[in-house]
Amino acid sequence: MELPINKIVHGDCIEVMNSFPESSIDLIFADPPYNLQLQNELHRPNMTKVDAVTDEWDKFDSFEAYDRFTEEWLSACRRVLKPTGTIWVIGSYHNIFRVGAIMQDLGYWILNDVVWVKTNPMPNFRGVRFTNAHETLIWASKGRRHKYTFNHQGMKGLNHEKQMRSDWWLIPLATGAERLRDENGDKAHSTQKPEALLYRVILSSSDPEDIVLDPFIGSGTTGAVAKLLHRNWIGIEKNEKYIKMAQKRIEWVQPELFHNEVFNIKSKKKTEKRIPFSALVEGGYLKPGQVLYFRQNKNQTARIKPDSRLRTSDGFEGSIHQAGSHYMNGSPCNGWEHWFVNENGGFVSLDEFRQRFRNESNNIDG
Repeated sequence: MELPINKIVHGDCIEVMNSFPESSIDLIFADPPYNLQLQNELHRPNMTKVDAVTDEWDKFDSFEAYDRFTEEWLSACRRVLKPTGTIWVIGSYHNIFRVGAIMQDLGYWILNDVVWVKTNPMPNFRGVRFTNAHETLIWASKGRRHKYTFNHQGMKGLNHEKQMRSDWWLIPLATGAERLRDENGDKAHSTQKPEALLYRVILSSSDPEDIVLDPFIGSGTTGAVAKLLHRNWIGIEKNEKYIKMAQKRIEWVQPELFHNEVFNIKSKKKTEKRIPFSALVEGGYLKPGQVLYFRQNKNQTARIKPDSRLRTSDGFEGSIHQAGSHYMNGSPCNGWEHWFVNENGGFVSLDEFRQRFRNESNNIDG
């Protein structure tokens, strides 16, 4: 079966995914049933009814039945996921621990658990528990040693140029104009996720024109955000009412024209031509015997050996990365960013020298 790109498929997600080609999907976002196990209606202190999740699709006879279902759809996801792809699964305390254990049993390698901290959670009306103010997302690769897409620099851009943390704040529930409603003004889908949440998921772990799959697409949030960011998408859904609603919603999305230089947020450092440190020494940008300063610290120095290795002031010898790691007590070190040259009374990083070499080499090539 050819992939139904930019379409919603009506059917059981396990059966549909098993018909897809193996290793064909770049990113999966799954918002499965949480198995909330609600037995009775919920009411506020003023006795008004709480619009809780009471849908039939969230009901299972037992934990064993839920686990079998979870193992089957996660197995189908793993089969269609590319070796370079990743999967996100969202859940609550009702199910996420069971889901995580099953993922590990199936061979997934968990990269992060991300906590979505809600700005407007529903309070615990009976006052017998803490307000459940967060949900958990598990982000995992297909296996431990698989390379995968992660737009680290792009996520820093969303976080004041600081590394994005695993606790995601300031993302409210899907309310207001974003919340889809039926003809009676009621919620059209009981567990609609906010677009801001999917924006981070898709932007962080996929690239333009990648294929994003949502096996439980529901209200269509994944498809809408994927389209906005110029990703291809596929949705699977059993409920025909949800499909009509999601299709209409996604059709409304009119993304800006695609410009690769705008929508590609990969770090330029990863796509630029690799330059070995030895090229700077051989090219005369740096000299044998020259002093380098680790993190601009005049008490942690090294001299460049003729073979482009460094010899630290306490006698260690190795590459710029190994010498930096030595000063960091064995922690990984990017020597390009941590070693500096004292030039004209100021400190200049090796990375800047590398960029000078790269720019001049490009001018010569041109």
